[in-house]
Amino acid sequence: MSVLSKAPPHSAVVSRPPRASRRAGTGRLAAVLLSPTLLVLGLVAGYPLLAAFRLSFVVSSESIDPRTGFTVTSTSYGLDNYAAVFTGERFLRPWWNTTSFALASVTLEVLIGVAMALVMHQAFRGRALVRAAILVPWAIPTAISGLLWKWIFNSQGIANELLGAKVLWSSEGFQAWLSVVIADTWKTAPFIGLLVLAGLQMIPGELYEAARVDGASSWRTFWRITLPLVRPALVVAVLFRLLDVLRMFDLPYVLVGARKHSVETLSMVAFEEMANLRFGTAAAYASVLFLYIAVVAFAFVKLFGADLIGRGTGNPQ
Repeated sequence: MSVLSKAPPHSAVVSRPPRASRRAGTGRLAAVLLSPTLLVLGLVAGYPLLAAFRLSFVVSSESIDPRTGFTVTSTSYGLDNYAAVFTGERFLRPWWNTTSFALASVTLEVLIGVAMALVMHQAFRGRALVRAAILVPWAIPTAISGLLWKWIFNSQGIANELLGAKVLWSSEGFQAWLSVVIADTWKTAPFIGLLVLAGLQMIPGELYEAARVDGASSWRTFWRITLPLVRPALVVAVLFRLLDVLRMFDLPYVLVGARKHSVETLSMVAFEEMANLRFGTAAAYASVLFLYIAVVAFAFVKLFGADLIGRGTGNPQ
């Protein structure tokens, strides 16, 4: 019998749908199912973003009408708002405050959050109560948290009582910056701890048993097993916190106050410009902040390899 006689019939080969057509059909179905969500996102996020970006190029000027003597406001399009944003220290100081808050707060939150997750992951009596107590700061609204820490950092508050000094936490200087970092770390470290705890609960216990059999120490087990396996959850938690702290507004505004150079962020500058009816400059600050956050998020994803689009690890075939 020849080899050709063993081949499947031609009709059977033709009846199979091509793989490309199946993928195209799946893509169309996904697009149809996601279209309502994309429409809502376009309305509540996309349109305001485009409107703010357009407004950032609108330049308003006032002049006196020689015929009537009244003030006339005229608008045009240009880069004057962005020129005003990048002039002098009006941008550099808030940008540095925003960046330094992100670096300091997220670093401390990762260290404390991982420690919290390791404690909550242990089996001991009263573990549920400890978990609930750790998550209380994260459940408190940020404005309320700012008021609580404002009382703590009062000149006659408990912070100065413990330190035995009279530190003016709400004045200009490093102490004002430090108070915001402490308050933000206290509030949001439980968030990272919660996500890391979810990652810890996905690690099989057999790995730790094998490590104990091999004689691995607790520190080596943490670096070789716990940290690599919990890394995806930790990366997502850090990314979320970076995006959150880079747009920080309410905590320094409530805790220290407005127009304080030590804690003024880009969001606070944009709000101040809007309060003074300089809407074009406020939109320019907001657009610059949006682009800065987008660049930081993109660099973070490229550096640490966060799988945000759900590619997974399965076989692409």
